[in-house]
Amino acid sequence: MQLEIGKIYTGKVKGITQYGAFVDIDGGGNGMVHISEISNTFVNEIRDHLTEGQDVRVKVIGINEAGKVSLSIKKAVENEAPQDKAPRSTPPRERRSRPNVWEPKKTVPQSEMTFEDMMSHFKQSSEERIGDLKRSTDRKNGTRRK
Repeated sequence: MQLEIGKIYTGKVKGITQYGAFVDIDGGGNGMVHISEISNTFVNEIRDHLTEGQDVRVKVIGINEAGKVSLSIKKAVENEAPQDKAPRSTPPRERRSRPNVWEPKKTVPQSEMTFEDMMSHFKQSSEERIGDLKRSTDRKNGTRRK
């Protein structure tokens, strides 16, 4: 059987190492699930998440020139249909209309600024950055400026 990248298969865990798990895919073929592709949470010990002989759903995420197959359990779970999940008992939190991200003040739209305005703005921000760099360098060198 020829495995295809992006398809989800069912397989059985045949071996577990400290860096991943080897899975035999039903219908032929085998591959490895790297420790980073086992779960959406941090995996310190693979045996806490998988056992040998366990049936798992895996997604083929890559096949290199040597024919080694890279698999992912977490991407196979992400692709499962949302209707398979149990309904939520509590309503989801309301989302803000905009993410809370800092944005610099814009006094005049850049399209309306003259060349001189842009130059003075550039000069001012450059002088501020140079001053910050000098203060940082002075602190690292142990000298103080007055």
